[in-house]
Amino acid sequence: MLHLFLIATLLVAIATAGLAVGVIVRGKFPNRHIGHNPELKKRGITCAKNDSAYCQGRPELDACKGCGG
Repeated sequence: MLHLFLIATLLVAIATAGLAVGVIVRGKFPNRHIGHNPELKKRGITCAKNDSAYCQGRPELDACKGCGG
């Protein structure tokens, strides 16, 4: 049982270190907002808050302002 715990802890530590190295190498944390993703923009995909604003008759809101973008 202890061996399984140690193996799981080691795998989680390796995954965490790998993610940290990726952030350090790029110099910033990756932006995951829908409104800032060029591939999603190209496909016409927007966030739910933006869609809701359009449904409520507020088309003056730009893409994903309400999503923190």
